[in-house]
Amino acid sequence: MNATFDLVVRGGTIIDGSGGDPFEADVAIIDGRIAQIGSIPGSGSTELDAKGLVVTPGFVDIHTHYDAQMTWDSRMQPSSLHGITTAIAGNCGVGFAPCRESERDTLVRLMEGVEDIPEIVMTKGLPWTWTTFPEFLDYLGSRRYDIDVGVQMPHSAVRVFVMGERGANREIAEPEDVAMMRALVAEGVRAGAFGVSTSRFEGHRTRAGSIAPSVDADQAELLGLAAGLRDAGGGVFQLIPKLPSNPDAEFELMTRLVRESGQSLSFTMLINSFEGDTWKRFLELLEGQAADGGPRIRGQAFPRPVGVLFGLDLSFHPFALNPSYREIAHVPLAERVEMMKSPDLRARILSEQPQDPNPFALRLVSERADLYRFGDPPNYTPPIEEELSRIAKTRGVDERAFLYDELLRDGGKAILYRPTANYINNSLDDVRTIMCSDSTIIGLGDGGAHYGMICDTSYTTYMLSHWARDALPGARVSLPWAVREISGKPASAIGLFDRGTVALGKKADLNVIDFDRIGLRSPSVGYDLPGGGRRLRQAAMGYEATIVNGEVTYRNGEPTSALPGRLLRRH
Repeated sequence: MNATFDLVVRGGTIIDGSGGDPFEADVAIIDGRIAQIGSIPGSGSTELDAKGLVVTPGFVDIHTHYDAQMTWDSRMQPSSLHGITTAIAGNCGVGFAPCRESERDTLVRLMEGVEDIPEIVMTKGLPWTWTTFPEFLDYLGSRRYDIDVGVQMPHSAVRVFVMGERGANREIAEPEDVAMMRALVAEGVRAGAFGVSTSRFEGHRTRAGSIAPSVDADQAELLGLAAGLRDAGGGVFQLIPKLPSNPDAEFELMTRLVRESGQSLSFTMLINSFEGDTWKRFLELLEGQAADGGPRIRGQAFPRPVGVLFGLDLSFHPFALNPSYREIAHVPLAERVEMMKSPDLRARILSEQPQDPNPFALRLVSERADLYRFGDPPNYTPPIEEELSRIAKTRGVDERAFLYDELLRDGGKAILYRPTANYINNSLDDVRTIMCSDSTIIGLGDGGAHYGMICDTSYTTYMLSHWARDALPGARVSLPWAVREISGKPASAIGLFDRGTVALGKKADLNVIDFDRIGLRSPSVGYDLPGGGRRLRQAAMGYEATIVNGEVTYRNGEPTSALPGRLLRRH
């Protein structure tokens, strides 16, 4: 007897991504689309038993940096390990198109500094078969992936393409420069880009300390980018505001950009200790414009602390920029650990101060407060008494020497954790306030970036395991709400109305989840990027299956041979 359907997921509890109540049903799939939901008598060529399990839509991350990885890799890990079935790259104004041959080094150095992707990885991995942004999309469109991917146009690349060295050196754009940028944005969006992105954050620099080309762009230039969206009749505007922020000034600019483009805008919205209660004013402005029916601006929120990871096998640690450590940084880990145990070298490293032209890097390694052991499973919300400087003080030992020894634990593979944002006073209360606002979107996974210092793509798993299950009853959110926030809501925010919910005719992107088991393992380091480059990966527990375009891509956390993901073009 011939099968009626390509795939049937049997007997699961459906959390459909709309926020509605759970219900038990089968889900049948034909040609990558959901064909039936309910009690389904027909058979599938493949059947999955989901009895006792949760069936959700595939998750959508609108803030990633897979611009480079998607040119050489078919698996968008770590994102695809955490139920994410759609990812949007080209954020923060950095990327690789449009680009002439003479500009490649500039964009590579910028991505290395801003997103912590080693230069060798990009020089070995990027094929550079394109010049224009439409040609970049055509190249990506020829490839296959384990998830669907889309790309936004990066402002810094557009600026350098138009202005050359003047653009890289952050000179003021002339009216003719702005007109050309506007035309390029319109061209890219018409070809399928999901919008345009920029950064106004001075911390976005090359490793040598040069500020990203987009950071000092004046209002006329930014309005030119927005006009490009208007010309194309669609797309979104994504930005990182100035930090520290003047919320009223930044929000006024964003309002002008939305009015000029006629399209929506989202911006990175984190809670930083150096900004005090700035986030409260941003949230007040967001909810005010939404209530008034004004321009649609949303904050991109993150549901846990942003965790910077430090270790001898990672990009940074408290002694990474000390001269004597830099002399041995290239030595294999095991050998380096033995060298660091030498009393003479230890004394030299401990006596030195970090040296680097990049002030952000210097600040990162110089701050020794708020460092914790990470553990396995990782603890993203450690109590203050577990802070390593406090432990050192309690034991009456030198803080720097204590951190040095901590780095040598586990054969030098120990990971230290610093919650750099979203964990003020060791609490997630403010994070909950932001993420529960209708004016914010959960995202900021940053997949494809920060290979050696951040591994935040696992936020979807954390959303389910912490907020929907393990949080205290007064803070816990419902599972239907949590699923909507990482599927249906971000999908609609980026203009993808064919996914994000389990509904008839929608794309068959699904997760089958053992909710009782869902959880995270500690990140681990691998050297599988081009040129032997390093990256952090983080495994998850509880994902029984992930389905993309009707094909099973992961079973019990392990990839299948299926690569049904494709480049998405905004139309």
